[in-house]
Amino acid sequence: MNKYLARNLLKDNCLPGQFNIFSLTRRDGNLRRLLLITVIIFISMSVLSPKLFLTLRNFTSMSFQFPELGILAMAMMVTMLTGGIDLSAVGIANLSGIIAALILTSDSVTGAFGNSAIATIILLAIIVSAIMGVVCGLLNGLCISKIGITPILATLGSMQIFTGIAIVITRGSAIYGFPDQFSFVGNGNIWIFPMPLIIFVILSALFAIMLNKTTFGRKLYMMGSNPVAAVFSGINNTQMLIRTYILSGFLSAMAGIVMIARTNSAKADYGTSYVLQAILVVVLGGVNPSGGFGTVSGLVLAMLCLQFLSSGFNMLHFSNFFKEFVWGAVLVAVMVLNYYSNTGRSSFRRITKGLK
Repeated sequence: MNKYLARNLLKDNCLPGQFNIFSLTRRDGNLRRLLLITVIIFISMSVLSPKLFLTLRNFTSMSFQFPELGILAMAMMVTMLTGGIDLSAVGIANLSGIIAALILTSDSVTGAFGNSAIATIILLAIIVSAIMGVVCGLLNGLCISKIGITPILATLGSMQIFTGIAIVITRGSAIYGFPDQFSFVGNGNIWIFPMPLIIFVILSALFAIMLNKTTFGRKLYMMGSNPVAAVFSGINNTQMLIRTYILSGFLSAMAGIVMIARTNSAKADYGTSYVLQAILVVVLGGVNPSGGFGTVSGLVLAMLCLQFLSSGFNMLHFSNFFKEFVWGAVLVAVMVLNYYSNTGRSSFRRITKGLK
């Protein structure tokens, strides 16, 4: 790899070196503004509804609600770092979840392993679900990198395929009746920490390490910044795209596992609104839709920002229509702020260069 090119690409995009939100906010103006907005929303909701918002019960409830959307947002983010998108993330999550549900409720599987080996059955269901997510991601990656279909059209089509397969398998009905040990994944606690939150934190940490500390992550940022330059620096863009969509499929499958464990059922049309919400979280978190820049810290902060808004609005009895309006308004406001901030910074640099 061309080390000079790599060093300059990383410098231009201010690639974060560590998963430290306080360090990043000092260098990243977009993240600093998002942190300020999150703090303002938290204080506003605390003042407007202190008896309901500032309670352990509310924070516990939020900790069960946002992880599945947060994991789907990670799946969306990794594809957007390449300048693409994965609209099939929810379809993959539902299909993978249904495959896991079939294994968990199958009499033949239970008979083969016996009721005493329930942990083995749960592990088998999770592994097969993950493999399904990987296969779906591989299909997306091949369509985009080998055939040359644009990501938005390829994943829009595959979303319909995955959802259609899930409907055919279940005939539109929900699958339920999982073992209690599996429901613990979505509804249990370890000490005071909900299991979905623990899973989200672990995946976020691994995702941040992968992006910032591995060769794959650095190649991903470089390819998203400038695909042509990435090729001349020795990066195989085709392989990188396939691996990226495989990773997105795996994360979507993990979201599906958390989703069916929390609701104790699996259905083909669960979480249909999550696609737009995941895009909202990723863009709000500062990920460049054209690729090349984005941090896990920004994504986590955006997730908390929207969750505070959602919980606060529920307590204030606002309608869902008003909630969606405010989410959209916040997204547009942040994008406008970022645009003018970045434009102003570029103009300032040009002026200072001219003076020199």
